[in-house]
Amino acid sequence: MSISITALTYSYGLGFGNALDKLSFTADDAEVTAILGPNGAGKTTLFRCILGLNGSYGGKIDIDGKSAASLSAKELAGLCAYIPQSYRGVFDYTVEEMTLMGTTGSVQPLSSPKANELKAARMALERCGIAHLGQRSFMRLSGGERQLVLIARAIAQRSRTLIMDEPTANLDFGNQTMVMELCRSLAREGYAILLSTHNPMHALWYADKAVAIKNGSAIACGSPDEVMDEQLIRALYSVEASIVQTEKGTAIFPGRDNV
Repeated sequence: MSISITALTYSYGLGFGNALDKLSFTADDAEVTAILGPNGAGKTTLFRCILGLNGSYGGKIDIDGKSAASLSAKELAGLCAYIPQSYRGVFDYTVEEMTLMGTTGSVQPLSSPKANELKAARMALERCGIAHLGQRSFMRLSGGERQLVLIARAIAQRSRTLIMDEPTANLDFGNQTMVMELCRSLAREGYAILLSTHNPMHALWYADKAVAIKNGSAIACGSPDEVMDEQLIRALYSVEASIVQTEKGTAIFPGRDNV
């Protein structure tokens, strides 16, 4: 078990209600766990709690059997890595330099990355299929290429749990497919992948587990094929949809009544 969430509750203060309300699920090694939910459901708040950015939560978060609340920032970084939704950057770093940033946890203060860190960064770029971009400017990459660099940076961090906040947001269909295929491949290598998505098809096609969140609580959790149906889509997104089995797999079609 990589991440265990038990009765997690969080509020942003008096008058706001609970952003998370007794949320419970597990994200296991060698699996892709997809978090589904409408805007404001609590997905980002969940990630902020796991990463230690939102303190004073109720309930419990365990990462590889250790209480997240007891971990230092460095210890937490050794267990899980965060891939943001997007990163435009300010300085004109190369792709290799961006990836090297993932190794800072193993570098002594006031020191520069050494051969081991450079090797880890280059291996991560190779794993993501973008080693040929090493000396390119990160600022001049496409959206899909940037997202692969952010994943490579997380791999270079040498954490076995990857937390991804909408990794395919603002990407075209081809780049979405490329990123999600990489997520699935990394899970098959033993990584625990915890990602949020606004596309329920991603859960059906690539995830091993789907956790559907609404109003801060899990209303469904389990194998996507088992828990994702027309009723769940309606409950999450307030639209009618049909889930159809095809020769190529499961597909979701919006109902004509929504048009």
